Amino acid sequence: MNYTLHQLQIFLKIAEKQSITKASEELHLTQPAVSIQLKNFQDQFPIPLTEVIGRKLYVTDFGKEIAIAAKKIIDEVNQISYKTNAYQGQLSGILKISVVSTGKYIIPYFLSDFMKQHEGVDLVLDVTNKQKVIKSLEENTVDFSLVSVLPTHLKIEKTKLMENQLFLVGNTSEQFHKKNYNKSIFTELPLIYREPGSGTRHTMEAYIERNDLPVRKKMELTSNEAVKQAVIAGLGYSIMPLIGIRNDLEAGRLQIIPVKGFPIKTIWNLIWLKNKKFSPVAEAFLNYVEDKKDEIIKNKFHILN
Repeated sequence: MNYTLHQLQIFLKIAEKQSITKASEELHLTQPAVSIQLKNFQDQFPIPLTEVIGRKLYVTDFGKEIAIAAKKIIDEVNQISYKTNAYQGQLSGILKISVVSTGKYIIPYFLSDFMKQHEGVDLVLDVTNKQKVIKSLEENTVDFSLVSVLPTHLKIEKTKLMENQLFLVGNTSEQFHKKNYNKSIFTELPLIYREPGSGTRHTMEAYIERNDLPVRKKMELTSNEAVKQAVIAGLGYSIMPLIGIRNDLEAGRLQIIPVKGFPIKTIWNLIWLKNKKFSPVAEAFLNYVEDKKDEIIKNKFHILN
C-alpha cells in the first residue's frame, strides 16, 4: 500500500461529512479532485470503503474502521507539529469550540487576534443548534461552548461575554406607525420559529409563555439565516437576535417593530465543564478572552450600543 497523508485527510473528511460535496467545501478543493483522491485511495483496498445508494454516499463498516485508523494517524502527525512548535517556544495544539448558530456572528471577533498571535494553534469550530452544542460539552469533546441559554443539568463554569438582544422584526413592506405596540399585535402577525433545540427558540418560547402572548405560529425553519430570508421575503415575522440582523436593518431589508417589553435580553456566555483540565491552548484562550473581552466588545460591537 502506498497511500498518502493527503488521501487519509480527504477520506476522513468524506467519512465525517458522508458527502464528497461537503468534504470538498471544507477542504477547499474541487469535487473532481476529491473524487479522484477517493478513487486512488480505494484502489489500494480489496474491500469497498464507500457505497452509493440512491445517489447518497455511505461509508461501509470497513470504511468506518479505516476512518478511525486515519484519524489516529493524522492526530499523531499533528502531535509532531505541536511538539516541534512547543520546543521552539510557540503555543501549539487544538482549540475546540462549539457555538450556537447565532453565535457565529460573535465568536470570530474573540478568536481573530488570538489565532494571529499563535500560528501553531489549530481551531475546530462547530456551529450548530443549542441541543448539539450542549451535547458536545456534556461529552467533553470541546474545550468551550458559546451559548445564550445556560444548561441546567451540567456543572459548568462561565465567563460573560456580552448582552444578547432579541427584537420582533418584519420586512419593510408594511408600515408600523405606533411608537410602542402592546402584546395584542401578536394576534395579527404570523410568527416564524426556529427548530426545536435552538437557543433562540427557547428564549422566544419562554418569553411568550411568561407573558401569555397570543401568537400565531406560521412555520418552522432550521437556521437563523433561513428565518431571516423568510422574513425579508414577507412570509411572516419573527423574534430575532439583533447581532444577526444589523446589516439588514441598515440596508432597509428589515425593520424592528416596537413592542412593549422588548427587547428580550439574554447574555452570551463562554462556558466549560466544572473542574475541566485545560490544555495549554485552552487555558491561554480563556486568559486572552477574560483580558481582552471589554476591548473587543468596545471596538467590534459598538454599533449595537
